[in-house]
Amino acid sequence: MDRILFGDNQFFGVNHASDEKSREQLIKFKSNDSIIKILDLAKIAGVNTFMCTTHDRIANICEHIRKHPADYTSYKIYPCMPYAHKYANAVTELGIMGALKAYMPGNIFSTALKGGMAYLSDDHEKMMELLVDAEMKMFHGIETPVIFLQNVVTDLLLGLKAYGLLAAFHSYIKKKYNAEAGFITMNLPLLSNVLVNLGIKHPIICTSINKEGFRMSGGKCAYEKILAEKKNRVIAMQIFGGGFISPKEAVDYVVSLEGVESILFGASSAGNIQQTISWINKE
Repeated sequence: MDRILFGDNQFFGVNHASDEKSREQLIKFKSNDSIIKILDLAKIAGVNTFMCTTHDRIANICEHIRKHPADYTSYKIYPCMPYAHKYANAVTELGIMGALKAYMPGNIFSTALKGGMAYLSDDHEKMMELLVDAEMKMFHGIETPVIFLQNVVTDLLLGLKAYGLLAAFHSYIKKKYNAEAGFITMNLPLLSNVLVNLGIKHPIICTSINKEGFRMSGGKCAYEKILAEKKNRVIAMQIFGGGFISPKEAVDYVVSLEGVESILFGASSAGNIQQTISWINKE
């Protein structure tokens, strides 16, 4: 994995510190061209990996990349799925069965109807595979060497102790997409222990790591201990602690930690991109 990864929160108004900032970002990135401009600025600055959700608008970004292959040589995308809001909105607008019909292939949807909800309950792995395939369609023709399970699902499965589905996701991503599975979590200590016990060697885990312990279940000390063991390939996200840490201080803390392989950040201007990269690289 590259040392520096570029994220997409800013494109969709995700800001943990300010609702006003969220609204400003939604306005700023209301067009696809505005998103592409920032991605290109990050690429020019040396960041060639875009880690993003499967938000519907990402499909347009992927189409742009496919149409301009010469401009995106060696460019990679790390999809993160599922995009929970997409499915929640579909259920609100279409109802449960309508949402299933919208996101499931026709044959399997018909089978589910005939078998009733028992069918859906009894074949969780098959459902997982179908949803992964549906989410991955927008990335066809683009290099996706790591495919992530979002924390909303990872941490739910941890809570339910449904560890077999984590292993199934890992296996399916390798088998179907010749890629590595990644897991996003708000509980690094627990997930690390579970994945290692499942026999997954050096799993890729993206998790909150910041000086204030923001969204770090178990606390900073537990995280630092896990990092020092170097059993995982860890991507640090939310390094600015939701906006409550000065940027330079936030980057200095994460860069100082052994065991952090990559750093994920988002930015909405050329200046912020270049400044953050220079801090990470200690220039």
